[in-house]
Amino acid sequence: MYLMYNLYIKGAAMLSTVSTAEARKRLAEIVNKVAYGKEPVVLTRRGEKIAALISMEELELLQLIEDYIDIEDAKKALEEPGKNIPAEKLWKKLGI
Repeated sequence: MYLMYNLYIKGAAMLSTVSTAEARKRLAEIVNKVAYGKEPVVLTRRGEKIAALISMEELELLQLIEDYIDIEDAKKALEEPGKNIPAEKLWKKLGI
């Protein structure tokens, strides 16, 4: 719960935005701001948001959240009625 609350608070803050042209000129400065200042930076092109730079800590947190969601989805799927089949059998059926 704390992690989600912390993400919500960070998401509510005003994010720094930088054009891709400006980012090329100031790449080292921007990377330091993201990596050490833990401040995400949004990259824009022609005024449109196209990407974001985040610290490794934030990326790892996002990956943990995604893993948690995947696990919860898998638990729900296992609770659904019907016959469960082994993954190997499904992979073979799909030709994977």
